[in-house]
Amino acid sequence: MFIPLTGDPFNSMIKLETVNPGKPLNPMINAGALVVTGLIKGHSPKDRLNYLLGFIRRLANNQDITYCSHVAESEFKSSMINRAMCYYMKQYDIFKGDVEEVMDLYTKQCAIKMSSLDLAKIGCVFALDGKHPETGEQVIKKDVARICKTFMVTCGMYNASGEFAIKVGIPAKSGVSGGIMGISPYNFGIGIFGPALDEKGNSIAGVKLLEIMSEKYRLSIF
Repeated sequence: MFIPLTGDPFNSMIKLETVNPGKPLNPMINAGALVVTGLIKGHSPKDRLNYLLGFIRRLANNQDITYCSHVAESEFKSSMINRAMCYYMKQYDIFKGDVEEVMDLYTKQCAIKMSSLDLAKIGCVFALDGKHPETGEQVIKKDVARICKTFMVTCGMYNASGEFAIKVGIPAKSGVSGGIMGISPYNFGIGIFGPALDEKGNSIAGVKLLEIMSEKYRLSIF
């Protein structure tokens, strides 16, 4: 499996138009995440939202996790670039489903609320190859967890992934909310939140803290 980095911002359409048109290069950028969201199981938008929330609650072992309706509504109204990507991919039959329904689910997904501890627990599930450290449940298949960790190393920090691999050297996934989930394979998960972002969309304080932790505790997998 070839997992290419885009080298472009997370919401860029450049590679979507010029490299294998209509097909996202990886699921860690907006275009790929939108396609994946369109594949979530359910007979109705409500079913798909419940399926998604149920899965995340199992990952974090926290049944109180939900989403912020205010943030979701704001994102839904302003996400015109994401809509453009959906329609562009639909032209090539890559994107499935109704654009507005998927956008509604996607923006609610982006507005999910959780603590740093919740994020660390989810990271630990991946660290333990899909097995939850508290419940013992195999939440994710082992081979799927392995593939996800590989994606995180190559693409998880957007177009800063290469530099992050050199300076920190662990699988990680950031979000423009300022959250970062880090993974020390077979050991533990890390959950960090720092709202100030750099130009690539990653938490400034979060990245710096992971650099310090990696050096102090020799976390790099390389």
